[in-house]
Amino acid sequence: MHKRELGKSGLQVSAIGLGCMGLSFGYGPAVEREQGIELIRKAVEQGVTFFDTAEVYGPFANEDLVGEALAPVREQVVIATKFGFNISPNGTQHKDPPLNSRPEHIRQAAEASLRRLQTDRIDLLYQHRVDPDVPIEDVAGAVKDLIDEGKVLHFGLSEAGVETIRRAHAIQPVTALQSEYSLWWREPEAEIFPVLEELGIGFVPFSPLGRGFLTGKIDEATTFDETDFRNTSPRFAADARKANLAVVELIAKFAKAKDATPAQIALAWVLAQHSWIVPIPGTTKQHRLIENIGGASVELTAADLAEIEDLTAEIDIQGHRYNEASQKMINR
Repeated sequence: MHKRELGKSGLQVSAIGLGCMGLSFGYGPAVEREQGIELIRKAVEQGVTFFDTAEVYGPFANEDLVGEALAPVREQVVIATKFGFNISPNGTQHKDPPLNSRPEHIRQAAEASLRRLQTDRIDLLYQHRVDPDVPIEDVAGAVKDLIDEGKVLHFGLSEAGVETIRRAHAIQPVTALQSEYSLWWREPEAEIFPVLEELGIGFVPFSPLGRGFLTGKIDEATTFDETDFRNTSPRFAADARKANLAVVELIAKFAKAKDATPAQIALAWVLAQHSWIVPIPGTTKQHRLIENIGGASVELTAADLAEIEDLTAEIDIQGHRYNEASQKMINR
């Protein structure tokens, strides 16, 4: 797989990365450990060099899994992880407050992530959510200290707004912003993308397949495991899913014309938006992994992109992407 540079940071990664969260957390029961390790190593074999995890995925279980899976090939890959939730060393996740980016907590979290990931440095360390109780300058300064010590190589933000990005970047250059982005969530285009372009910051979209919806495998009748967070997402309410199938039907049309799958078209569209975008679709299945990687080889012409633009403009996507509590943690 060809590589892309995240902004102007010098950090080069495979054009499509692997979001590892779903192996341990969020979309139903965790996969068997050996199955997860096998999938991650299969991704490496297929040319994926960019792997995304976080301490909160579990908590801690996903970093443990990723660390073990990638230990034999550590020098070949880029590992990104995240801090920022209020988690005790024993794994207790506190709700009041839910976030904690105090500098001493950042250091504690980073040191623990290093141990779980079985590595001497974190290639890309994100603040998972912006903490309203801690100035972003203090956060950036704490990560800068870790970079100066060689424990972290690059600084990232997740779901941060324009002002936060600028203030953080002034203290410690931001290599990448991670936020949701796909054919059914395009909010970053309006204000975020121009700032990333200006400052030379890369963009790492999570859920580029709309949490599975854009693959065409989900409809209004689909049921999810009781531990699947999509049960709490307004966008996945049955009525919203029924209305939102219009965008899936559009993608399916292009997939047929290109001899590709809907997932591949959705990923090709994301990749076509800017050269500094690197999506991180997740999966628990090896055949889906191979399918997603194939999205990097699908070329959409200028005419294709213009037609998709015209058609999607007519579709009004229904439902918020998060429940109220989670929505409050988005910094815009």
